[in-house]
Amino acid sequence: MYWEKVDSVASLKSLRLSELNAYAAEVREHIIATVEKNGGHLSSNLGSVELTIGLHYVFDCPNDKIVFDVGHQAYTHKIITGRRDRFDTLRISGGLSGFPKMSESDCDAFTVGHSSTSLSVALGLARARELRGDDCRIVAVIGDGALTGGLANEAINDIGASGVPMLIVLNDNTMSISRNVGAISKYLARLRLSKRYSRFKSAVKKGVSAMPFFGRKLMRFLDKTKDSVKSALLVNKMFENYGIQYYGPFDGHNIAEMVDIFRQVKHEKRPVLVHVITNKGKGLYEAERDPSRFHGLSSEQEKQTKSIGFSQLVGNKLIELAERDPRVVAITAAMADGTGLKAFAARYPTRCFDVGIAEEHAVTMAAGLAAGKMKPYFAVYSTFLQRGFDQVLHDVCINDLPVTLLIDRAGVCGADGVTHQGVFDLSYLNVLPNMTVLSPRDGEELLAMLEFSLTYEHPLAIRYPKSFTTVYGAEPFALDWPTVRVGKDAVILAVGNRMLDVAMQTKATVVNARCVKPLDTALLDTLNRPGQLLITLEDNVRAGGFGESVLAYLNRVGMHCSVEVSAHETKFIEDMSVDGALQASGLTAEHINEVIAQFYSKK
Repeated sequence: MYWEKVDSVASLKSLRLSELNAYAAEVREHIIATVEKNGGHLSSNLGSVELTIGLHYVFDCPNDKIVFDVGHQAYTHKIITGRRDRFDTLRISGGLSGFPKMSESDCDAFTVGHSSTSLSVALGLARARELRGDDCRIVAVIGDGALTGGLANEAINDIGASGVPMLIVLNDNTMSISRNVGAISKYLARLRLSKRYSRFKSAVKKGVSAMPFFGRKLMRFLDKTKDSVKSALLVNKMFENYGIQYYGPFDGHNIAEMVDIFRQVKHEKRPVLVHVITNKGKGLYEAERDPSRFHGLSSEQEKQTKSIGFSQLVGNKLIELAERDPRVVAITAAMADGTGLKAFAARYPTRCFDVGIAEEHAVTMAAGLAAGKMKPYFAVYSTFLQRGFDQVLHDVCINDLPVTLLIDRAGVCGADGVTHQGVFDLSYLNVLPNMTVLSPRDGEELLAMLEFSLTYEHPLAIRYPKSFTTVYGAEPFALDWPTVRVGKDAVILAVGNRMLDVAMQTKATVVNARCVKPLDTALLDTLNRPGQLLITLEDNVRAGGFGESVLAYLNRVGMHCSVEVSAHETKFIEDMSVDGALQASGLTAEHINEVIAQFYSKK
């Protein structure tokens, strides 16, 4: 078995070119087996096996730097670069990250988990190489979906103008997580048809080179005029117009072809883009037929947990609101499936806008829709909304527009790790004037909040984790904090479903702090009395979060009670388990009971 032979870049290069296809098949088998057990990104990794093997067969990591965009396709890279024997720990706390991570290997050129960053990073590395006089090659591997992100297009503009040597590998599978949209996607579709140009050029070269006496002179003439020929056949030359030499498209599953083209461009003294076509989900029939469904799989443990998804409730409720109000429109940034908007898009295709991986544009477009008297809802993962912070501040809040942000996957995220933890949204939204922030205790309350949003004429954010297990029941919604249970001694102010579940395992009085901003100051005033312990509980970092807002208010009015802020410490969370992260931060019933016991034992 070739799997046992390859545990480094050097050992990969010891294989003959004819052996690489068999090795690729074995890598694919191990990826499938591991992801089925541990969860992870399957379709994208299956589609990039041969491409990655070809890159490592030609380039020399870690001296040469390969920057993967997002990192959804980096499993083969991990296996080749010394992590084969630990691959079964993928996405497990203490094991391998599901994304490239600099602290994990010197072959991981950059820690990443968000889209459209690779070109900017690679240009930075290339410029650093030039300034330091280093001898290394810089490669950026970016998917066609990531090209829809504004950051990637900003980088392309700079790369072309700079002329700095680097290689861009465009891994084109017509997909991001959902199917790609927009003008760039259509442009790449035209390029995929340009194989006729490559075939024409090869045939001409073969025929002309064989001509006696005049062959070489005619070839030089044709080389000078090849751009004109290519223009006539291909029409579009976007990358070359930017100053980036374009080659392709090539078959990304043909390792020999990959090795050949990478060897040819390895020593280019200018920016080069190699366009390869791959099939997302390659080698697994179900994944090839439905790559979106197999983009990310849950682990065996997650599959056993019986829970209800917030996303599906959002999608169904928005359909209901749209039936009643023609102003309602929905927006997704290439995440219609994950955020629950797929059914809405099918029902109202002209009122659902997939902008591609472009969260900044999504937010500002939502502001424009609201200014145009529509009622926009932008469904987005917490970790990705971070990219649109300036637009939320500058375009939505300054104008006090009725944009509703539906913030999915809020709080600790589990196996996706440090780049995907949704523990900053309460903090960065808390500082924005005109913004109201809500967090539901269950699905019923989420539906009530969406109903409320329809008539709310100001910026609104509703944040929630992936799913919930406890249903507390429906009740009228208002911007206040209802008491869920009257207990003894302490009062716990719990934000959202997870924290309410924790609070209900104690004997304290439990308050549903469903409106994080503005605070329910009327209730706080009644609780602000000597001898009273208030515990704030939030699945968010401490700095700038709900608990610190409560402390700030009570300090302003004169604090008489005692306050314990329970939140994650203000640091990046590496834990790849939701329960583990909550345990480490003391966001458990056991820890809260200890805090209460210690406080009252001193009285």
